[in-house]
Formats: sequence, C-alpha cells, structure tokens
Amino acid sequence: MRLRTSRLAVRSQSRLSDRTSRRLTRTYQLYSRTSGKHVQVLANKRVNANGDDGAVHAKLEVETDSFGSRVRIRGVKTGYYICMNKRGKLIGKRKGRGKDCIFTEIVLENNYTALQNAKYEGWYMAFTRKGRPRKASKTKQHQREAHFMKRLPRGHLLTERRPFDVLPLAVPVHPFSKRTKHSHQQRSGGR
Repeated sequence: MRLRTSRLAVRSQSRLSDRTSRRLTRTYQLYSRTSGKHVQVLANKRVNANGDDGAVHAKLEVETDSFGSRVRIRGVKTGYYICMNKRGKLIGKRKGRGKDCIFTEIVLENNYTALQNAKYEGWYMAFTRKGRPRKASKTKQHQREAHFMKRLPRGHLLTERRPFDVLPLAVPVHPFSKRTKHSHQQRSGGR
C-alpha cells in the first residue's frame, strides 16, 4: 500500500508544475534541424522556424521548474508563449499557464532535443523545411522535423561567467631533489 501511495505521489508531482518549486529562466534560441533557422514567436501570434541567428524575434525565454524537464517557452520580444491547440497547431498566447503551453524536453541520442506537449501526449513541436509549423498529430519523436538544438543567441557573450583565474604554481619548477632526480634519470634511460 505504501509503495503504491509513493508511486502516485511521484507521478502526480512529475505531471504537474507546482507553484512552490524554484523557477529557472534561461534565454536561448531553438535551432530547427529541418529548416536550418531558429524558432520565433511573431507579434501576430504565429510561430515559425525562420528566424536568423541573433534576430530579436528568435530569442526565447525558457521557464522551467527545479524538478523535471517541463518548460514554458516565451518569445522575448513579443511576450507570447508557444502553445498548442486541440488541432495540433502551434500558436502564441499572452498567458501560458495552461497545460497546452507546457512542453517536456526530451534529450535524444543524437544530442538534439524534442519538445512534447504536456496536454497532448505524443504530439511534438515540429517544423517543415520552409519553417512552417507541422501539424502535431502527424509528428513522432524520431522524426527530423521535431529535433531542435539549444543555442545561445549571437552577441550573447559569456562574460557573465567568470573566467578561470591563473594561479601561481605552489610547487617549484624542479620538484625533484638530487637523489630522486638521479634515480628518476636512471629509470628513464639515463637522460
């Protein structure tokens, strides 16, 4: 009985995005494997994969909870969240609180990421070669159209991270004494 209760608790916690966990926000671009461009959310609430590297509309803000791999994706410029309607079409919404605006990040063997909708399981965000959204009911995880790569926007410098500090050597340049140096030379062939 206790095992069953803990399984239900884990299952319910992983399905729902709770309000008590810490939210993390990252800014990056989603590179579409098929179109060769970046996903963008336009002002007319349309979503496509025709954004250039570093373009303002191609910058996405990804919100995630500290538990699980559930994310909400919002266009930085427009403020619209990427959501999926009941017909499997990608649309932009001002408030992305529903399950239709939550995606599960799945890291694939080829190091690409697939984004499965939380409300419509088995439906993935996908784009054609021309960058148009593909109907989600016709997508599968292994299809190339559903593969994305997370990239930092062009011009986004890594200066926020501190560079490695160069520390002086605590060990002298010749760490061997005369005795150990002599025995070391004998073992290495007299050099």
